[in-house]
Amino acid sequence: MPRPHVLLSAAVSLDGFLDDTGPERLLLSGAADFDRVDEVRASCDAILVGAGTLRADNPRLLVNSAERRAARVTDGRPAYPLKVTVSGSGDLDPEAQFWHTGGEKAVYTTDEGARRAAGLLHGLPGVDIVATGPELDWRVLLEHLHDVRGVRRLMVEGGGRVHTQLVREGLADELQLAVAPLFVGQPDAPRLFGPGAYPPGRLRLVETRPVGDVVLIRYVPTAPGTGRTASAADRQWLALACELAASCPPSETAFSVGAVVVAADGTELARGHSREGDDPVVHAEEAALAKIDPADPRLPAATVYSSLEPCARRASRPAPCARLILDAGVRRVVTAWREPDTFVTDADGNGLLAAAGADVVLLPEYEQRAKAPNRHLLDGAAHGRD
Repeated sequence: MPRPHVLLSAAVSLDGFLDDTGPERLLLSGAADFDRVDEVRASCDAILVGAGTLRADNPRLLVNSAERRAARVTDGRPAYPLKVTVSGSGDLDPEAQFWHTGGEKAVYTTDEGARRAAGLLHGLPGVDIVATGPELDWRVLLEHLHDVRGVRRLMVEGGGRVHTQLVREGLADELQLAVAPLFVGQPDAPRLFGPGAYPPGRLRLVETRPVGDVVLIRYVPTAPGTGRTASAADRQWLALACELAASCPPSETAFSVGAVVVAADGTELARGHSREGDDPVVHAEEAALAKIDPADPRLPAATVYSSLEPCARRASRPAPCARLILDAGVRRVVTAWREPDTFVTDADGNGLLAAAGADVVLLPEYEQRAKAPNRHLLDGAAHGRD
């Protein structure tokens, strides 16, 4: 399911609150951070908030900088990103500022909520109401934004319930936190994240920097998905595998492939790439698995990420990579690109894996990245295979 890059953005107190219980909105950020948020908004195709945030804060969700709006128009984009809200009930105030500022708007709701929203918002221009089914379905929502609205980068600004749902479902690609130097300390105040079953393991820190008197912290997820359902972390690891493919020594007789093996808690166990080290015929998955103790108890629950479908047949070694993966006990593989007939006719490593009970996830939106270091093989004639 191709979907947008989902960026969660929030400002929190030192003790993890989004606001206090007073009648006025607690301003956690200063001028410098508000300007940073405006810059992030300008970089996105859409901005999303939950209906609770609309009711509590009555936000406009605009790109405030005239220069940034002008730059968007110069790039062929609308001056303002698409504004999106999510409401299970469809109970939305037609007088809210959200509807009367900026450009186009979209409401994602349930079947019943769509009927209610249509009545409440009747006559408002530029509002698209989309039902995701009997219940609010985040995956349907994101797929619709990607495929129908052309959204490639989505900024989510709250509230805490929305952030919690996206993280719990493994759909948040990035978390940007502005941590303010103050405490709230009120047990009934809204928190950024609520209780629930979150993906396991630790997030990976990718940036920290001061912005005025707050500190910006950026994290990305690491825990693989389960079964055949792709998580945001699956996308991160597969992107890394595609990057590793570019590290391969060039060859006219073999593909350049990258691979990463990741434990269920998001710990990287090993990585490898084709023709790594002094072995001119080693495959990426083979190189990565060789670095892991075969008795490692994390292997049965691990995921192998490979930029190219693991091979089902090969001339240079007795066991193809699909068999090596199964023999290692791994039962989940995420890949970007099915092997073409360049060297092996009707290669079907994914089929071999699936027939043995492995869960195989194909993310074709990464196919072009996987193909990039192999263009010389795809565009010209090649003979034989390693």
